[in-house]
Amino acid sequence: MDRNYHVFSDGRIERKDDTVRIVTEDGDKKYVPIENAEALFLHGQLDFNTRLMSFLNDQGVALHVFGWEDYYAGSVMPERGQTSGQTVVAQVRAYDDSEHRRQLAAAIVSGSIHNMRTNLVYYDGRDCALEQEIDDLEAATDRIEPTLPVDELMGIEATARKAYYRSFNDILPPEFQLSRREYNPPPNEINSLISFGNSLVYATCTSAIRATALDPTISYLHEPGERRYSLSLDLADLFKPIIADRVLFRLVNRSQITSDDFETELESCLLNETGRKTYSKAFEETLERTVDHPQLNRKVSYQYLMRLEAYKLKKHLLTGEQYDSFKRWW
Repeated sequence: MDRNYHVFSDGRIERKDDTVRIVTEDGDKKYVPIENAEALFLHGQLDFNTRLMSFLNDQGVALHVFGWEDYYAGSVMPERGQTSGQTVVAQVRAYDDSEHRRQLAAAIVSGSIHNMRTNLVYYDGRDCALEQEIDDLEAATDRIEPTLPVDELMGIEATARKAYYRSFNDILPPEFQLSRREYNPPPNEINSLISFGNSLVYATCTSAIRATALDPTISYLHEPGERRYSLSLDLADLFKPIIADRVLFRLVNRSQITSDDFETELESCLLNETGRKTYSKAFEETLERTVDHPQLNRKVSYQYLMRLEAYKLKKHLLTGEQYDSFKRWW
């Protein structure tokens, strides 16, 4: 798999000959090895032009832009390597078929809750008292039926996630507590970390979907809408617990991120540049971790698991092979 590159400097990002150059406000110049890049994540205030966009398109590199308060602002995606009208038609037909859509939505919710539960089981075995939260997730799983309307399935997932977030106060130290999930803007450190991590997972799923012929705007659990890749939201729900949340737990519990890595302004609490760099580095290291894949009989990275999930959904839509959402097995 190619790598993601995160840019935190302010200044200008441009094409320079056959590579990408970052020119900071101080005049420093840095180069990105674009030949092995999957995507660029822009966290700083950077100017760029159509010449750069054309070059990234030719190289097949996505550009994910994070704006004010480091919220995910949008992506500039290269022309897809694969295009298939047949695949898009199959996607739309599955969305329009209410029974088919409910089945896919139920599978995604089931996978999402399973992956949340694996985190709680892990920490329950490390002297955290999480039996009640685990029971609540199991009860939510028992309520999932592929015949339920999509809004009810989303309600089940929301109930499970509420119990899951309740466990954060046992997993994390007293100075990092989560009274409730809030964003736009996040009011405290843990909400800030959750939002930042979730946005990175969403953007990475968007890059993974681009590698297939799937249309990222046609989804099954989340309602398709304007100005967002709703299929990325579907897939991100599966991977947020095992990537974003595990990075959060690890960094906070090891004091690699502390209260010094945040800044408070305008009634919001946000990671500062040092905090974003620390989190992004750990995030990318996690994406590069590998596990033994039981079907492929080889090791695959966490990042590649996202692409495999998109391919698996595509295969289901085209061949009718049962879609079982990603559930952590290790």
